[in-house]
Amino acid sequence: MSNYTGPKIRISRKLGFSVTPKAGKYLDRKQNPPGQHGANKRRAKTSDYGKQLLEKQKLRLQYNIHERQMRRYMDKATRTLGNTGELLVQLLESRLDAVVFRAGLARSIYAARQYVTHGHLLVNGKPVNIPSYHVRVNDVVSVREKSKKMQCFQEAIRTSAPPPYLEVSKSNLTVKYLYAPTRDEVPVVCEVPLVIEYYSR
Repeated sequence: MSNYTGPKIRISRKLGFSVTPKAGKYLDRKQNPPGQHGANKRRAKTSDYGKQLLEKQKLRLQYNIHERQMRRYMDKATRTLGNTGELLVQLLESRLDAVVFRAGLARSIYAARQYVTHGHLLVNGKPVNIPSYHVRVNDVVSVREKSKKMQCFQEAIRTSAPPPYLEVSKSNLTVKYLYAPTRDEVPVVCEVPLVIEYYSR
């Protein structure tokens, strides 16, 4: 399955959380499932597999990644010593597009991916245009000098509220990745243990 490119509001209503700020505003008003009969539709009792699948989809969509990428991260987390769920989230959070989004340099993960691929970001002063680039502890991500005055960055950073594992300079549009976060520190909407169960079947 490829990255999701369909209507963000529709997928937000289906999964029950907003994947973009615009979808969030709409979801506040209309919380029913999508479709003509969404308001009257009774949600069927979900099987264990169905719950695991839903949580996996939620996690994948929040990072806007392919299924094969998700499996790759899962395999790596499984092979590494430690809590698999925590390691999986740490791997996802260390993606360049995730760091850009969490730091508040972009208003959605979709925008963050676009800014990276369009060459607006630097890592330790060098241009990187790969959204999945692995940001390491103490790496500094910054907006390219020529791009700093762009309205999208100025508007996004104004309302930024970065998590504790990121040190952000709003004036310089830079972010330092301080440490690999714990699951509790990552503002992701997902029951990660169910994702682990899905891939462990």
